[in-house]
Amino acid sequence: MAESRKPLKVLHVTGCLDVGGQEKLLVEFARHADRRRFALHFVSLEKRGTLACELEAEGWPVTALDITPGLRPSLIWRLARLFRHEKADAVHTHNERPLIYAAPAARLAHLRCVVHTRHGRGVRNTRRQNMLARLAARAVDRYVCVSEDSACLAVEQGLPQSRVEILHNGIDTRLFAYQKPCDGGPAVVVARLAPEKDVATLLRATSIVLKRQPTFRLLVAGDGPCMADLQGLAGELALGDRVQFLGMVHDVPALLAQASLFVLPSLSEGVSLTLLEAMARGLPVVATGVGGTPEVVADQESGLLVPAGNPVALAEAMMRLANDVKLARQMGEAGRRRVEQRFDIRRMVAAYERMYASKITEDRHDSVDDGPDGARRRSVGSDAALAAAARD
Repeated sequence: MAESRKPLKVLHVTGCLDVGGQEKLLVEFARHADRRRFALHFVSLEKRGTLACELEAEGWPVTALDITPGLRPSLIWRLARLFRHEKADAVHTHNERPLIYAAPAARLAHLRCVVHTRHGRGVRNTRRQNMLARLAARAVDRYVCVSEDSACLAVEQGLPQSRVEILHNGIDTRLFAYQKPCDGGPAVVVARLAPEKDVATLLRATSIVLKRQPTFRLLVAGDGPCMADLQGLAGELALGDRVQFLGMVHDVPALLAQASLFVLPSLSEGVSLTLLEAMARGLPVVATGVGGTPEVVADQESGLLVPAGNPVALAEAMMRLANDVKLARQMGEAGRRRVEQRFDIRRMVAAYERMYASKITEDRHDSVDDGPDGARRRSVGSDAALAAAARD
């Protein structure tokens, strides 16, 4: 009787494991992996972060490299040694910094499959980072963007359109059971309090709303570098107890159950998981029409899209939903259906697993370029070019 094949080993490489949309997705990979076919290992370039324990609780190992900020060309060879030691079959990088190091490292280690996911727009990347990312992308078998917007930007930045594909993020809808909007409940935003989320514009919009609807309330869930400035702005706007800063919230479904609507005022966005969670819960949404958000929210159907950085438009949209209970419920129901149909986490993970398996199977049956050790040989010319560019 033939011996059963071992699960394929996939190493996910990320910048860090702190709480954020991309990092939360790694937990979903851990939960929904087909354990009969795949074994996972998670690698953080920086520290373990708050999510490492969740990954380990799912039974997968975590390695933290404790790399400090800045370019570290030697990290390529360090990762290559790790990949060989772990006998990895595939590497999956997440966002640009892991791509720059782990993709060429995977080729040096003669791995059969390298998948990269670009989770956002990379608006804060420097020109050198973008250049290094383009070089590293040459070592990737499948370059995945989480939205059409992100894919278009990748092509504009020099990636061949033929090598870019789109796979939307997903969530586990079972964790966010449908519940209609809470009539009279507060508006809620759940986001990392960073400049690109532009919660300052939301506070200014709330000030406008309160002049016409003094009972309006806003709950701000999340933490980040802008927290102190936002609290100061709330004081300047005399928002008082009509706005509450909750900090990190661990039970997001319970928070959303209190809400009448969800707001996302971002200046830049990939595909927001908190937006998907709110829609799955049955909340109508007001969001800015940036990045991948128009692919998530059907304007005038499951929510209202407004221009970024416009507190008046944001205020008017929030008041419209707060004052029209029937419309809010209709949009909430439409949002739930949309998430179920297009943004399911099991469908997303299965699609990635097909990528790993198809590429590895293809290589196993293609013996033209195989060396005597059975490992398919790769050109590492681009790897040397990348290391040289990193030193400049």
